[in-house]
Amino acid sequence: MQAVKDKINEMGALRKVKAEARAEERAEKEIAKARSDVAHEVRLAKEAEASMSLHVAKAGDIARAGEKAAHDHHIW
Repeated sequence: MQAVKDKINEMGALRKVKAEARAEERAEKEIAKARSDVAHEVRLAKEAEASMSLHVAKAGDIARAGEKAAHDHHIW
């Protein structure tokens, strides 16, 4: 009878350890997903920043070209 009780206790302990391991694995997966999401957002932000810099540079070129055209035609 004691052997049966010991076996049941061992099974309960094993079940508990497995549940803890699954919970830990789930938490690690959530952390990895969060890191991946952050990396994705950082990449998007860098791309947006680069795009904005390009637009600002283009706007500066257009403004300088307009000023030069106005100066060349003596439009004041």
